[in-house]
Amino acid sequence: MSTATLIPHATHAPEQEWNLPSRGRVAMYCLIIGESAIFVIFVVAYIYYIGRSLTGPTPREVLDVPIFNTICLLSSSLTIWIAERSLERNKIRLFGAWWALTLVLGAIFLVGTGIEWHTLIYEKGLTISTNLFGTTFYSLVGLHASHVIFGLIGLSTVLIFTLLGKVREEHSERIQVLALYWHFVDAVWVVVFTVVYILGR
Repeated sequence: MSTATLIPHATHAPEQEWNLPSRGRVAMYCLIIGESAIFVIFVVAYIYYIGRSLTGPTPREVLDVPIFNTICLLSSSLTIWIAERSLERNKIRLFGAWWALTLVLGAIFLVGTGIEWHTLIYEKGLTISTNLFGTTFYSLVGLHASHVIFGLIGLSTVLIFTLLGKVREEHSERIQVLALYWHFVDAVWVVVFTVVYILGR
């Protein structure tokens, strides 16, 4: 009588279903990668031309470090994150409040940039055509400011829909996609601030 060797069947863990990332997230990541490449070009140009201006004024002579503006903009990353979490918990009013605060902080930063430019142009005589510093400064900081403007337009649109009662918990994925862009704008400012107002002075 032959004895059969019993071989236990290998147990396989159930395969986890892989879900495709949302098209919105993929599109936003692609946009951020493309925009990051543009910012890298402008940052490298600014660094390359530091100290190469043949005439004044120099960064040290005219630039004040925008600490308050920076605090406002970086704080807006925290407020928009809290807004995202509030929407996930279906706390629409709380979401609207934090979202509106994010919008206000971004607007304060943009107004502060406008005041800085007014001072530089009309009081300190630095225009985009004054010297290499003026050209690279307004190009880099202006590029960032334009992204803040686009971000504020998006934030304002969401706030309007929120006030009209059109934003609900199921829209949290789309809100998070827009928030990604705002976080990108804040992260870029850290680089711009460091290069222009710290290293460049």
